[in-house]
Amino acid sequence: MGAHCVNLCRDTRDRFSDRCSRFAPCFSDPARRSTFCLRVMLVVLHLVNAGFVLVFDRGLIEKARKEPWYIALYLLLFISTLVQYFITSYSSPGYVLDAMRAVDEAAALYNSTSGASKQPASSKNVSVVITIDRKQLEQSLLDGNATPWTKLVMDLYPPGSSVRNWTCSYCHCLQPPRAKHCHDCDKCVLEYDHHCVWLGTCIGKGNHCRFWWYIFEETCLCIWTGILYIQFLKSSISKAWWVYGLVILLLASLSIFFVFLLLLLLFHSYLVLTNQSTYELVRRRRIPYLRGIPERVFPFSRGVCRNLYNFCCDRSSSMYKMQPLPTAMEIEEKSKPYTCADVMSCRCCC
Repeated sequence: MGAHCVNLCRDTRDRFSDRCSRFAPCFSDPARRSTFCLRVMLVVLHLVNAGFVLVFDRGLIEKARKEPWYIALYLLLFISTLVQYFITSYSSPGYVLDAMRAVDEAAALYNSTSGASKQPASSKNVSVVITIDRKQLEQSLLDGNATPWTKLVMDLYPPGSSVRNWTCSYCHCLQPPRAKHCHDCDKCVLEYDHHCVWLGTCIGKGNHCRFWWYIFEETCLCIWTGILYIQFLKSSISKAWWVYGLVILLLASLSIFFVFLLLLLLFHSYLVLTNQSTYELVRRRRIPYLRGIPERVFPFSRGVCRNLYNFCCDRSSSMYKMQPLPTAMEIEEKSKPYTCADVMSCRCCC
């Protein structure tokens, strides 16, 4: 009897999946279905937490009539948080293949306008190239026919580096420093941080700033909603017992979310200030170009102020702008302990 029920549930689930795939072909992929369900669940979670207090709190309703700006600001934060969530979710993290195409197009445009140029691509400009096989890539260097992307990326590594060491075994494309292949997205990501399940996308160079702002807005919304819950419990308006129980349950779950969001916000703020990624911090000993660097030395950091500026304000350059690996002299300079003179000159900020 139990086996029959299990088989019946499986058949029903398969039929439902087939019908969904027919009406919406994008849902044929299990990963897309799970991402869609997570997004719907997150929106419902927001509506339940915010809608409950807006509907049942009579004191808040009276306050909204007297001071409409208060509830207007809360609703503005609520809407902006959801908008920021979807913007971050659908934004590109900065895929290596997209960067390669961008460089190829820029190189082709430059060659067509100014003639055949034999100068290698500058590492300050974004570049890109088609994905080619490892042997073809190695042979192109030996023959002197390296693509703009190859020239650009190899300039970011120390002299004498081999193309094979930095070629992705899955995409077969040349990875710049700090890039990593994401097995969930099946693509290489520039300055890979992590793959966010809730957003359904990778967090990398292209959307890390949006991700930080989303966490910040979500934390502020969580704090404000918690304050409304506490005020609702303290109010002298009579309430049913089940309303008390439901508010306490929602407040407890909100407290758990708040602790998680606050820790996540502080963690990513630390990463921004030191110009690191989650992947580099967690897998530091397994990343080849970070193995010989001391633990407390941040090789890509340019100082707190410059790190903040490049993260938040520097939008003049392309999303595909990449950092070269620091030289041995730069690592030695960053490894020196701070002195009183360094503190007075704000060495950590500049």
